[in-house]
Amino acid sequence: MRYDLPDVLTVTAEGPLRTVTINRPDELNAVNADLHRALAQVWRQLAADTEARVVILTGAGRAFSAGGDLDWITSFLDDPVARDESIREGAEIIEELLRFPLPVIAAVNGPAVGLGASIAILSDIVLISDRAHLADPHVAVGLVAGDGGAAFWPLLTPILRSREYLYTGDRIDAATAVELGLATRMVPADELAEAARTLAGRLATQPQGALSSTKRVVNMYLSQALAGPLQAGFAAEVVTMQSDEHRDRLHALRDRARR
Repeated sequence: MRYDLPDVLTVTAEGPLRTVTINRPDELNAVNADLHRALAQVWRQLAADTEARVVILTGAGRAFSAGGDLDWITSFLDDPVARDESIREGAEIIEELLRFPLPVIAAVNGPAVGLGASIAILSDIVLISDRAHLADPHVAVGLVAGDGGAAFWPLLTPILRSREYLYTGDRIDAATAVELGLATRMVPADELAEAARTLAGRLATQPQGALSSTKRVVNMYLSQALAGPLQAGFAAEVVTMQSDEHRDRLHALRDRARR
């Protein structure tokens, strides 16, 4: 099957395995407009691939995804149409990932930040490199953690722990991510790709009807629990995107990144 995606998100096929690679390595796989749109579209294309059985999601280079591209996010300050489209696509990314029928293994090879953390954690199995970390720094830049963190972290880990990391944006190292239930297991960095492929091979041999139906039932709980919080989170994120505090913090962050 031919995938209609920009080069910033690639799909490679090997038998029943599809590897989706976030492919902006020079920018630490930060999410720009093209990548954001591709992440919303890829799941339906994968679902239409009748030969696919298992998906591995990973990042090119030394990061999984370092969150939103600062230039792209800054453009929202003066472009409400693009801002609102990003919110619509953000909801689509989460909803399509939850609906996707095949098992997804996240091979978190490096930092997974913001939306990067969300799509990693919402995968069915999260293998995290011992050199990787998770973080959701939305609040630190004046935003509500609307694209998933505030809505679904409390479903996976104790609320008290979720609050600390969401309120501060602090990094969660790999061992702590496993302890909290935000990752399945930690893997040495040089063994991560092979561990993901080995697990994918096992899942590809499972009875597909039983596996996909089991995933659908499990994700019913997530979808039902997330329906209200996700809508509220995205609505609140739009409001904070228009705040002076967000504008000031975002400009300061971008200025530091350019030095």
